[in-house]
Amino acid sequence: MSLATQECPPMTCLKAPTDDRWLEQVLRHPERLLADHAHCEKKAAATAMSLMAKYPDDRVLVRSMLHLAQEELEHFARLYAVLEQRNLPLGYMEQDRYVKELLTLCRPQGVEHTVDRLLVFSLVEARSCERFVLLAKHLPDPELQALYHELSFSEAGHHQLFVSLAGHYQPKTVVAERLDELTTQEAEILRRLPPGPRMH
Repeated sequence: MSLATQECPPMTCLKAPTDDRWLEQVLRHPERLLADHAHCEKKAAATAMSLMAKYPDDRVLVRSMLHLAQEELEHFARLYAVLEQRNLPLGYMEQDRYVKELLTLCRPQGVEHTVDRLLVFSLVEARSCERFVLLAKHLPDPELQALYHELSFSEAGHHQLFVSLAGHYQPKTVVAERLDELTTQEAEILRRLPPGPRMH
């Protein structure tokens, strides 16, 4: 079965769907979403690089983040090419309140801090995946539909990768319990923040 005919697996870890108002905003301002998404891919590559710098002796993590950084930069290049083709500006990166609030949930130190950061990044990827699926279904542009359909599979894999890495630091049952707690808080953050034509 080709990728084009597959459906991305649903992000069952998420406890609340994206509000319809988000999709309405995106459909009205797709150019703003594209620029924000490009910045998100660039920032994801930088996050992978920072994790390599923080945990240089964790070979599994370093190998994983090296591959992830390369993939995220490739995604940034693809988004930037779309912007150029459509004569749209990249502009400056705006503050991502969603990610910022998620990071405040991380416990302050030790292995718990490491696990929480990895799980926060897993939730960012899960939410992105869920929204990519929505974009693939509802954007009127066939080129963008195909792009987001393809990228949804990458985001699903990234979500699973971060959860797996967290399992190297604590037992998987402990990681699963903590992910469930963070997912509840992620849903509350999403409910509280006003929707806009940006990825998060």
